[in-house]
Amino acid sequence: MCTAATYKTDDFYFGRTLDYEFSYGDAVTVVPRNYPFKMRHAKSLDSHYAIIGMACSAFEHPLFYDGVNEKGLCMAGLNFVRSAVYKEPAEGMDNIAQFEFIPWILGQCASVKEARVLLQRINITGDCYAPDLPAAKLHWIIADKDEAITVEAVEDGVRIYDNPPGVLTNEPSFDYQMFNLNNYMSLSAEQPKNSFSDKLPMNAYSRGMGGLGLPGDLSSMSRFVRVAFTKMNSLSGSSENESVSQFFHILNSVDQQRGCCEVDEGKYEITIYTSCCNAQKGIYYYTTYENHQISAVDMNREELDGTSPVKYPLITGEQIKMQN
Repeated sequence: MCTAATYKTDDFYFGRTLDYEFSYGDAVTVVPRNYPFKMRHAKSLDSHYAIIGMACSAFEHPLFYDGVNEKGLCMAGLNFVRSAVYKEPAEGMDNIAQFEFIPWILGQCASVKEARVLLQRINITGDCYAPDLPAAKLHWIIADKDEAITVEAVEDGVRIYDNPPGVLTNEPSFDYQMFNLNNYMSLSAEQPKNSFSDKLPMNAYSRGMGGLGLPGDLSSMSRFVRVAFTKMNSLSGSSENESVSQFFHILNSVDQQRGCCEVDEGKYEITIYTSCCNAQKGIYYYTTYENHQISAVDMNREELDGTSPVKYPLITGEQIKMQN
């Protein structure tokens, strides 16, 4: 279970939470322009846009969970376990394995507009990344500073949805998530007025009552509503520090704490990491469940014309600054 969001001040920001019961060993990974992405069915991407993102560090080749390219295009894959359907390779289509989808888009597209064109011929296949690692059932958010879309591979093919809130969680499908927002149109950041009856004396007895009815549970539909409301009403200064700080506050509204979501006996889903990337500057910020201090990797400090990925394992362990 995960949540992704976009945010815009003077710059454009993109990030997500990764919620799961264990980690595969994650690292902020910079892939330079000349690292060859070998594809299972399509032509190899030997030259492409540079990418920074979070990837599984247990394998030689990057297995991205999310990423941003040097042009400011962003993408993340989130669990879509019940609905995702991958196909066998088909003649006349761009057959892209599920685990290749993020680098295939970010390597070639500078904008959502360009991604839409590339998606017209896509067929997402269910090839395994490794013998003991089957294709994860995902759907994806693709975003830039101007727009966002959601991509879902389902039984009747690949669906592409406009994503005006710039938010994604998990099941159900994105069209249902958007329709469900209609149930919350009365929510407001302002104090409520009595529309119940002018014959009854009613008063707001607490701050924040305009948000009564905002769901607080950990289900994907509730997280979609909560982060959409938080993001759409969020205000901050436009400096880098203010923007980044506010973005983490937005995603912290859907944090998962150990013990609250049991997935198996003695196993609990937690927010393993939360990310925020300044897509225009190529800076990837993150926190982890054990470390609330914001760490950062700047892709532009690496050799972007190189041929080898650079990996930065996550800094874990709570960082506490003593003041006396």
